[in-house]
Amino acid sequence: MADHLHESVRAGRGIVAAPHHLAVEAGRAVLEEGGNALEATLAAAAAIAVVYPHMTQIGGDGFWLIRDPKGRVGYIEATGYAGAKATQAFYRDRGHDVIPPRGPLAALTVPGQIGGWQLALETAAALGGRMPMRRLLEAAIDHARAGVPVSASQHRLTQEKRAELTPVPGFAETFLDAEGKVPEPGARLRFERLADTLEHLGRAGLDDYYRGDVGREIAADLERAGSPVTREDLAAYRALRREPLKLKLANMELWASPPPTQGLATLIILGVFERLGVAAPEGFAHLHGLIEATKRAFLIRDRVVTDFDHLTRDPAAFLTPAALAREAAAIEPRQAAPWPHPTRRGDTVWLGATDQSGITVSYIQSIYWEFGAGLVLPGTGMLMQNRGTSFSLDPRARNPLMPGRRPFHTLNPGMAQLADGRVVAYGTMGGEGQPQTNAAVMSRYAMFGVPLGEAVARPRWVLGRTWGSDLVNLRVEGAIDSAVAEALERAGHDVEVLPEAYSDMMGHAGAVVLHPEGAGVEGTHDPRADGGAAGV
Repeated sequence: MADHLHESVRAGRGIVAAPHHLAVEAGRAVLEEGGNALEATLAAAAAIAVVYPHMTQIGGDGFWLIRDPKGRVGYIEATGYAGAKATQAFYRDRGHDVIPPRGPLAALTVPGQIGGWQLALETAAALGGRMPMRRLLEAAIDHARAGVPVSASQHRLTQEKRAELTPVPGFAETFLDAEGKVPEPGARLRFERLADTLEHLGRAGLDDYYRGDVGREIAADLERAGSPVTREDLAAYRALRREPLKLKLANMELWASPPPTQGLATLIILGVFERLGVAAPEGFAHLHGLIEATKRAFLIRDRVVTDFDHLTRDPAAFLTPAALAREAAAIEPRQAAPWPHPTRRGDTVWLGATDQSGITVSYIQSIYWEFGAGLVLPGTGMLMQNRGTSFSLDPRARNPLMPGRRPFHTLNPGMAQLADGRVVAYGTMGGEGQPQTNAAVMSRYAMFGVPLGEAVARPRWVLGRTWGSDLVNLRVEGAIDSAVAEALERAGHDVEVLPEAYSDMMGHAGAVVLHPEGAGVEGTHDPRADGGAAGV
């Protein structure tokens, strides 16, 4: 995985990037048939919900940044809210001081992802797309029926989480083999009920997920399992269009997802880092600057970010030149600020696509932790997220549980336009690591001119908890220059050098680029994952 060996993929008409090769192929096939980048992303999103089920499924949430051919960037928020029965008293009465992380009581929010697919499909049609959803679901349905080879990461995470997930209804029957053992890498798992559900949605339309036969099945299974999400909660849900957050820097303009996501943190990190005057990538100043900017960003995020309808501060107020300069001035150039701070974990997948018409998509969908709540609904084969565990049962908390409230999200897709006209869609999975990896990739690519493939593949770091880990120190990949790691430690950072040269603990990042003036498209995806990029 040496960075000089990881090159990006170039194409003429369109390109798609995703963390699983079967999802990449689903999107590429749509581009080849004349579909646009948004339709390709939808096909990849559906496929990856089948082929990477430990990371994402159709019981989660999603967030879209979509740039149209005229350069306008729109945003779709597809996060569900807590069910009508999801009160603090509901959990207290059942003997819980915190929301259980797994099982039916963890499945307390309406899945918003399919509602986001609805709005994305409408947007695709408005931009000239002609492909029906049933065509875009074909690869996902075929894979679910034929069987999906278990990836190395699914095997490993099934082993690690088996004890806590096996008691959850539906998990063992779906993700273990006939003998109740963890399937080996390459073994095939079939998802017949999920295939039936996707096939039905292709015929009946995505709205059926909330207000039709599928919605009725979901609600009945949730009620039997003991989840506080009701049929009425599903029927009332709609994904939303909002204005994205924006930040103008010297050499690029950036867009990010607003609260309840942590998109604000990505923009603050890059805005603060620019003001530190770092001259070159990969040295102590680069890493220390981004790490310290991350601390400043997380402190603001944790004070500010909550359900959009419950905000008490305007996030844009923290993106003004004066606000960013104030945060930059608080950073000591040779000394680490005290840490740790409360952290959040999370799983997800990022997908991106762009085409020669100018449509560019940055999309993230998630079930939160690996395998989400672990609850597989028998009627639909749907795996429910556990995003609602982001809520607190403390009524004084920043994100207290209450019916109808949206949970905090680690997800944050990114979009940028560089001074020379290049348009970049980027993102990653990885909980707390998401804004850190986004900033690492974009500082390398957009500020220091590192080639796209290298910008993603070069050694990375994460401060705080990320997917699959409860540690909150600064972890750096073993491939990072040892002199830089030692300098970070001398500056006061609590450094742990990982034994692996490259680790998927650092998330699965990706990016696509639309080059100006007909110069084609480019894409890459993290060699730490099981995917890549492909174009036509």
